[in-house]
Amino acid sequence: MLRKTLSVLLAVILLFAGLTPANAELNHPRQSWLRASTAGLFLHWGMRTSPGYTSCAAWEKAVTDGGWDAKYWIGEAKKLHAQYVVLASFHSKLGYARAWPSAVPGSCSTTRDFLGELIAAGKAEGIKVINYMTDDPQWYNEGLGSGKSWLNSSAYSKYKGKQVDLHTRDGFGEFGYDNFVEIMRRYPDLAGFWIDNDNAYWERNGLYERVRRDRPDYLLSNNNEDTPIMDTISNEQKTGMTPAYDYPQAVYTAAPRLIEACFKLPSSGAWWYSGSNSAVDYKLTLGRYLTNKGSDVKSLMAETAMVNGRFPSNQEAFNDFAAGFFGKIRESVEGTYGGGYDHGGFKPGFWNDGAHGVTTVSKTDPDKHYLHVLTKPSGSTLTLRDNGYKVKRVTDLRTGTVVAHSQAGGRLTLSGISSWDQYDTVFKVETGGREGVYPASSYTMSASASGGGHPAQAAADGDYATYWDATSAEPVSLRFDLGAPKRIQYLGINQREDSTTYPASNSARIKNYRVYVSADGKNWGSPVKTGSLPNHRGVQFIDLPVTTARHVRLEKVDGHGVDRLRVDEAWIGSAYPAG
Repeated sequence: MLRKTLSVLLAVILLFAGLTPANAELNHPRQSWLRASTAGLFLHWGMRTSPGYTSCAAWEKAVTDGGWDAKYWIGEAKKLHAQYVVLASFHSKLGYARAWPSAVPGSCSTTRDFLGELIAAGKAEGIKVINYMTDDPQWYNEGLGSGKSWLNSSAYSKYKGKQVDLHTRDGFGEFGYDNFVEIMRRYPDLAGFWIDNDNAYWERNGLYERVRRDRPDYLLSNNNEDTPIMDTISNEQKTGMTPAYDYPQAVYTAAPRLIEACFKLPSSGAWWYSGSNSAVDYKLTLGRYLTNKGSDVKSLMAETAMVNGRFPSNQEAFNDFAAGFFGKIRESVEGTYGGGYDHGGFKPGFWNDGAHGVTTVSKTDPDKHYLHVLTKPSGSTLTLRDNGYKVKRVTDLRTGTVVAHSQAGGRLTLSGISSWDQYDTVFKVETGGREGVYPASSYTMSASASGGGHPAQAAADGDYATYWDATSAEPVSLRFDLGAPKRIQYLGINQREDSTTYPASNSARIKNYRVYVSADGKNWGSPVKTGSLPNHRGVQFIDLPVTTARHVRLEKVDGHGVDRLRVDEAWIGSAYPAG
C-alpha cells in the first residue's frame, strides 16, 4: 500500500511539473538512423587516460598541444564502417572531467568545446554523436588517494543554494541531472545519451521524461539493463562462447528491440588508454562485427584514444585494414538484415564439417542473400539449410566468380571451393523466392497453453513483434490446422531470441520434441517423429517422413535450460526446392 501511495504521489508531482511518465516505445522515428546502422565507435577519453592528469587545464593543454582533431576520430569511425560515435569523457574512472565548457560546478570541465567540435565534425560526414553519462560517484577519489576527490560538493552546493553531497548517489544524481539539461540546451545536433546503468534520483525526478519532452529526437541507451524507457539495450563485453566471436549467443534481448554489443577492439587491457599498445585480434573482432550484423545487433567497438585523440598504432592498423576489408563486401553488410531470424534468409550458425557463419538479406530485394563463412569447413564444400529458397545463382562476392551449387533434401550445397578468406568468405546467393511453404493465411493455430496476450496464432501472423508464449508448461504443444489433408515434409520454427544459448542454463529453447499428425485433430496416434533440437539461435528445422494430414502437432517435451518457450514464427513445408 505504501508503494502504491508513493507511486500515485510521484505521478501527481510529475504532472504538475509539466512532465508525464514516458512509456517504452519499441519503434519510433528517432530510432530510424540507428536501425539503419551497423556499428559505432566507443571512446573512453578523459584525464585518467595515460598519462593521467589531476588538473583539467593541464589535461586540456596536453590535448590541444598534442594536435587533437575531431575529424580524425570521425575518419577512423568511417574506416570501421561505423555510423555513430559515443564519447565517454564524464566517466567515473576517468576523473569525472567534462570535455565541454560547463556552467554547472561540481567537477572540472574544459574551456575548449571538444564535444561540440566532435558533433560538428560528425554532422559534416553523416556520423551521429552520442554522449556518455555516468550515474555512479563511487570512484570520486580514484587516482587521488584518501581525503581527496574529483567532485566539488561545496561549489555545487553554492550553485544550488542548498547543501548537496556529490559523493552520495542522490547528490551525484542531482548533479548529473543538471548536466543532462545543460547538454540538451547547448547541443541540438547531439544524437542522444548513452547511460551507464541508472540513478534513482533521475527516475524519481522524471529525467527521461524531460529528455523526451525537451529533445524528442534524442536516443536513450542503457548499459547492461534492459530499461523499457530506453531505446537501446547495450550488452557489455560478452565472452566465453564457442566460437569465441559469436557474441550474440550471450545476448538476451529479442529484436525488434534495438540491441548493441559493446566490446573492446583490443581484446585485452583497459577500456581507456593505459599507455600500452595492445594487440588487436582481427579474427575475433571481425567475427564479432559480422555475427552481430547477422543478428541485427549493433557493434559498439571501444578503441583506446590517447590524450591527443589518436589511437595506438595497432588499432590504427586494424582500422586501415577494416576500411578495405568491409569496402569489398559492403553490399552484404550495409542495407541488409540478419538472416534466419525476423526477415527470412538462410539458416545461420553451425554448418557442415566445422563451418560456422551468418547470413544476411538485402533490405530492398528479399531474393538477394549473402552467406558469411567465418570459420571454413574442412573440405571444399559448404552445406546449409535453404529455408525453402529456390537458388538460381551463387557467386563469390569479392571475386565475382560463379560457384557451383545444388539443392536437395532442404539443403543448399556449394562445391569446388578452393579459396577461403581467412576472416570471412562471402557468397552472394540469388534466389527465385521460397517454394513449398504453406502461407500462414492457409492454416490456423492453437496451443495447449498460452500466456496472456500471446496466443498461438501469433506464431503464424508474419509479425515478429508478436509471439506465442507457451509459458513454462511442459509438455506443451503447438498445433496447425491446414483446413484439409495436405502433403507435409518438414516444420520450420523460429524460437524467440530472448534467452541466451551461452550459458546454456539460460536457454529457453526446445530440447526434446515429438511431432504428431491427425486426420480429425482428436486422434493422434504415435508420434511420426521424435528427436532433439540443438541449443542454437536462428531458424531450426524438423524433417518428417512424407505424409498427408490435416492436423500437425509439435510438442515440446523439455527444454535446454529455462522452463519457458516463446515462438516468433512456425511454418509447414510441403516439399523441398530441387536444383
